[in-house]
Amino acid sequence: MVTCKDFLSELNEYLDDECREEVRKELENHLSECPNCWVICDTTKKTVEIYRGMEAYPVPPAVHDRLVNALRKKCEQPRS
Repeated sequence: MVTCKDFLSELNEYLDDECREEVRKELENHLSECPNCWVICDTTKKTVEIYRGMEAYPVPPAVHDRLVNALRKKCEQPRS
């Protein structure tokens, strides 16, 4: 039985159509029974479709540097 946590961990592969057929069926069964996951999946799918149709916008260098520094800092923190 697929839990919501299981579904969320497979969401990218599901939306990219990269999961195995038996996994896809289990995820779709979960979606048919779980309104919360259905909303997350539907919203994410629509968001991806919107952004796929948009032209890429360059990130300003200052924003890029702040993002990279924040990610480095986060990766250096010990996990709890």
